[in-house]
Amino acid sequence: MEQIIPLILIVVVFYFFMIRPQTKKQKELKKFRESLASGDKVVTTGGIHGKILEIGESTVLLSSEGTKIRLEKSAIAHTSADQIQA
Repeated sequence: MEQIIPLILIVVVFYFFMIRPQTKKQKELKKFRESLASGDKVVTTGGIHGKILEIGESTVLLSSEGTKIRLEKSAIAHTSADQIQA
C-alpha cells in the first residue's frame, strides 16, 4: 500500500498540471474557431494576416493584400491586433 500512494499522487499531479490545462486550452480554441465570422481580421499559424471573406464547413477564405487564400479553420491562430484595439 505504501508503494501505491506515491504513484497515485504522481498521476493526480500530472493530471492537474499537464492534462487539464491542455484540454481547457483546446476547448477555448475550438470555441474561438466556431465563433469566426466574415469580416474578422485573423492571423494564421503560418503568420499570414488577413480578413475573412467566406466561411465553409471546415475551410475559410482569407483576403490579404489583394490575394485570396483558402485555408483550414485549424490554421487560424488568433484575431489580428488591429481588431483587438478597435
